[in-house]
Amino acid sequence: MRELQEFLTGRIWLRDFTPFPKEAVEQAIKDGFIAIRKGITDELQCARCLENASEQIVSFRCAKCEGQCYYCRHCIRMGRVSSCTELISWKEPHLISPYSHSFKWNGELTNLQQQASDELRESLRQNKSHLVYAVCGAGKTELLFPPLHEALSQGKRICIAAPRTDVVLELSPRLKAVFPDVVIHTLYGGSTFEPGFARVVMATTHQLFRFHQAFDLVIVDEADAFPYSYDPALARAVSKSLKPGAPIIYVSATPSRKLLESVPSQSKIFRRFHGHPLPVPIYQPLWNYKRSFQSKRIPVKLSEWIKLKLERQEPFMLFFPTIEMIRQAEPLFKEIDSRIEAVHSKDADRKEKVMKLRRGEIPGILTSTILERGVTIANVQVGVVGAEEEIFEASALIQMAGRAGRSSDFPDGQVVFFHRGVSWQMDNARNLIKSYNKAGRR
Repeated sequence: MRELQEFLTGRIWLRDFTPFPKEAVEQAIKDGFIAIRKGITDELQCARCLENASEQIVSFRCAKCEGQCYYCRHCIRMGRVSSCTELISWKEPHLISPYSHSFKWNGELTNLQQQASDELRESLRQNKSHLVYAVCGAGKTELLFPPLHEALSQGKRICIAAPRTDVVLELSPRLKAVFPDVVIHTLYGGSTFEPGFARVVMATTHQLFRFHQAFDLVIVDEADAFPYSYDPALARAVSKSLKPGAPIIYVSATPSRKLLESVPSQSKIFRRFHGHPLPVPIYQPLWNYKRSFQSKRIPVKLSEWIKLKLERQEPFMLFFPTIEMIRQAEPLFKEIDSRIEAVHSKDADRKEKVMKLRRGEIPGILTSTILERGVTIANVQVGVVGAEEEIFEASALIQMAGRAGRSSDFPDGQVVFFHRGVSWQMDNARNLIKSYNKAGRR
């Protein structure tokens, strides 16, 4: 019973698909510990993701209840929720007493990080939402550690959410190392069951569809990233997962105007933790690159760039606008060096490939925008093929450029925008990076 309570507290879960024996669930329902709600309300709203658009809540002939049902298309990847589906949750809150716990971090914050961390702690004491607006490599994660320690010591339950699985996987081990005796769960599509009551939940924002009034604080990392910035349902999921009146902390290197205007309490850091400026992108024309790849040739300028990185033993990340182009390019680059790997959103092995790059086992990686955030590789050099393509908005280009020069040992990484015509987004990205560097010198 205790394990069932720990799992269901703050969660909304499909009754027929819990990781516990059906008999245990039925007994807890009979004893009055578990609340049941309809999957689709009478007002035709999904009780899990709160979707109510008519094109998303659609009718079908249901084999289970042998009648006309409605189901939610929006969150169907997490298991179908329909009119005859029952969602369950634990009725009583899990009370956490304040207690002292280990804080294993020996780092030192810069003056700017310390100021932002103190401002964040003050906002939390006042129960106010807060925006941390800090450039790539400013040390955003580290400045969160002291406020997190204080909140955990006060008995608060915390969620750190990010739109991308890769960001969650990058942050999770760092957090577990800093708070070794805190139960921390890591949730994303395909993650395995973890026992115990999680004081901290690391999750993709999609996973918050499965929570309701669970957290005293939610930190949304990379708050400007796709799909969070494009899907209003994910913002609703964050709000739904919070206890009444609880604050949200937004963390971003490239916040939207809407976010800047909607959160009055803000901290800004326009200097990297090591004090060096952000690498300013170089423009390199690459005419007819699409035709070259289709003809099974690497454009000369790009081939020269790659060979120079290999010669200098500098790891590289080369971003592409489409998965199709990555697949065209991969065998061509392997002819130059068979160790070069390729990753994209549909690659189940991308985590291991990134680890190989980090360990120096491969010289470079061809990637989609899936690795534009949350990845830190010492001395990595960055190239963007087709930087003028519509998919590469200014914020994405800034994030990709932000992979370079993050290490204090290698602060001067190179960033090259390979293009067939300079776009407004490219100029906007480069101008913003220059403005950050100017502000960081003040």
